[in-house]
Amino acid sequence: MRGLLCEADCDGEPVTPPWDDPRIFRGLAIQLARRRERLAAGEKALGWKVAFGAPAALERLRIAAPLVGFLTQKSLLASGTTLPVAGWTNPVVEPEIAVHLSKDVPAGADRELAAAAIGGLGPAIEVVDSDSPPTAETLQDTLASDIFHRNVILGKNDVSRAGCVLQGLVAHVLKNGIELAPPAAPAATAIDLIDIVRHVAGTLGAFGELLCAGHIIITGSLVTPLPIQAGDQFFFDLRPIDGISVKLSADVSPIRT
Repeated sequence: MRGLLCEADCDGEPVTPPWDDPRIFRGLAIQLARRRERLAAGEKALGWKVAFGAPAALERLRIAAPLVGFLTQKSLLASGTTLPVAGWTNPVVEPEIAVHLSKDVPAGADRELAAAAIGGLGPAIEVVDSDSPPTAETLQDTLASDIFHRNVILGKNDVSRAGCVLQGLVAHVLKNGIELAPPAAPAATAIDLIDIVRHVAGTLGAFGELLCAGHIIITGSLVTPLPIQAGDQFFFDLRPIDGISVKLSADVSPIRT
């Protein structure tokens, strides 16, 4: 995502903001209105999520940047929770890095300001449930429904990584005790957490919202999102920070967001 929010491309031409896409504008307008309704009804803000930032997803959905969704405390689960998913269509888990913000980030923030607002990093697991894969034609509805979000598990916030220190992090992803992929070093990938923070701040600013201190951003799956079914246990170890897990059961879930 490096350079996502540059004001001009390499030829000096202005870059069209992602929210100028009418599908994104309409979908986010509906989503954020629903968020405001839920907060007014007593839910507490937790933060934000990004999704579909991989190059293949950007091309398939005909978008220029990842989609943005919201998180509330209602969807937050403790590590080790057994999550009932009877009646769900397609449970999927995503191991992600959570950015913990210690300062507000206004729209238009440069990289230095955005990095200074990152108060720490930690592991996160998002659980989503999609009726069907999103398409370019269903993008508005995908956004309006908060991008299939169901629940999130958060690990410790490592404040020694304030400013976005990725060096030394190694991600281990296990399903039912079996490691699913070779350990990944986020610092060696194309992930750019600072640009993700800037992208979320810019998107929110376009709709009159502020990316606030105390919020988190879960920054997208480190691996291909993983289908999971009742009886499966998923473990994400972001060494040396923390390891977190979730198990799915066939019971009817009282936790719907």
